[in-house]
Amino acid sequence: MAEEKNAPWLKNYGTVKFHLEYPDASMADAVFAVADESKKRTALSCKGKKIDYKTFKEKVVLTAKAFTAMGIKPKDIVTICMPNLFQTVYAIYALNYIGAVASMIHPLSAEEEIAYYLKEVGSSVIMTLDTFYNKIVEVEKITPIKTVLLTGAADELGFVKKSAYKLVNGKKRCNFTPAANVIEWKNFIKSGKEISSLKPYHLDKDELAVILFSGGTTGTTKGIKLSSYNFNAQALQTANMCAKDIPGKKMLAAMPCFHGFGLGVCIHTALIMGAESMLVPRFNVREYAKLIKRYKPNYIAGVPTLYEALTRDDYFDKVDLSCLMGVFSGGDKLTVDLKRRFDKFLADHGATVKIREGYGMTECVSASCLTPYNKEKEGSIGFPFPDTYFTVCSPATTNELKLGEVGELCIKGPSVMLGYFNRPDEDAITLLKHDDGDIWLHTGDLGYIDEEGYVYFVQRLKRMIVTSGYNVYPSQIESVLDSHEAINCSCVIGVKDAYKMQKVKAFVELKDGREPTEALKNGILAYCKKRVAKYAMPKELEFRKELPRTLVGKVAYSVLEKEEAEKSDVK
Repeated sequence: MAEEKNAPWLKNYGTVKFHLEYPDASMADAVFAVADESKKRTALSCKGKKIDYKTFKEKVVLTAKAFTAMGIKPKDIVTICMPNLFQTVYAIYALNYIGAVASMIHPLSAEEEIAYYLKEVGSSVIMTLDTFYNKIVEVEKITPIKTVLLTGAADELGFVKKSAYKLVNGKKRCNFTPAANVIEWKNFIKSGKEISSLKPYHLDKDELAVILFSGGTTGTTKGIKLSSYNFNAQALQTANMCAKDIPGKKMLAAMPCFHGFGLGVCIHTALIMGAESMLVPRFNVREYAKLIKRYKPNYIAGVPTLYEALTRDDYFDKVDLSCLMGVFSGGDKLTVDLKRRFDKFLADHGATVKIREGYGMTECVSASCLTPYNKEKEGSIGFPFPDTYFTVCSPATTNELKLGEVGELCIKGPSVMLGYFNRPDEDAITLLKHDDGDIWLHTGDLGYIDEEGYVYFVQRLKRMIVTSGYNVYPSQIESVLDSHEAINCSCVIGVKDAYKMQKVKAFVELKDGREPTEALKNGILAYCKKRVAKYAMPKELEFRKELPRTLVGKVAYSVLEKEEAEKSDVK
């Protein structure tokens, strides 16, 4: 156990507190405080290999030296386009250690999306897998990249085997001749060894540390500015709400590190509490089930889609889940029916815990509200985290409503973002000063608070699709569709799906003279594939002679949503 003088937050965990003390430290320094007292305890594991806290700290510092040798300075922004691997985590904390910024993006993003992310935050350095190098070459045709840091899936696993290069999307290392701006991981690390010492950079409370991407209130993808203080606070709040002794336990990190849930909960919360973060580079249900059976994690976190899939996998028929001390759901609404079924599933497999639903958004790192472990209210998303407050306002105003009245959920607390990257117009409608003089985050979600202080989520104000826990913004896909030469206009909606909760469906109105053929449909989908991330791709495309419109001529997406809902009800 770490001594109180180094990491006081580790002392006496196991009871819920309403106020916490948060370290005035960078993310790296906060984890290093634990590492100095927990040297032999496992920090990270992946594909069977374990890294203890002493080695973790050494690896992070060496990676920080390598970034310094590359020329990265405080406040520089480095884009990380990676799955959950050792070198990904080293890079995030190394950049934090030297005062630079990690801009996290989905490794399966389309070329145009990657170019957008780079340009949006002014990043000219990207770290990615060698399996994606051909994609980066295409990105460079859109926007210049100063340096490409390439790593292989097996670079830090300590062994080379065929499957190591298939960790992401089933792809092998592509054959390429590196351009002059490419640095491969082994040479990158070698350059770090040439620097004898490195002084850490102290990040102040309001200094930018990490950029995560989300849609904001208008559906346009924006960079969310988060500080070390945001991440440290969110981690300690999450640990506090667990009401369990966490140091030395195992957290299965299947949620991706470009996601607030993945980085904030599955990785940073585990590390700041002296636990083991079990990295999962490539997710599928069967692999997830095998990991649980073999390594017996104590904590798992995922989206409702995951838990739905687990209940259907016959591999779990004889798996003992008594190892579980916490099961958390986020990223989408957990239905009452699924919660009942999964709680029974847990009990039938020897678990003594029930699934707990979190509510939050990337604008406050991850969760800011969680159902309590000892008193549930059906349909509620629970109580706010320590030092976090919820109120309900009339939408788009600061007029607070009474208990029980439905309005826009608003949040204030230490995990609330610094703002959007270079989007003051968006800040102005998302971060509002209330009558108490404090800044509140307006979530764009409808909900209410009951007389006991339980918070309830009703529905999204934003027109957004959530599929397998990922946010998909219809306006972005419609922009791509509408740029196709054969399309007059389009409309994208989310339709019910038994596995993904929602799937993306596109409706298309063709230009005069164009015939709705199967060949054209395939051509449109191929066009989208180059411009839309895989998880956001339309799973269905339907031609319409005319799309329904409102009285003022706008496409009436609500009419299409109603039609699809009625079809689903009939089924």
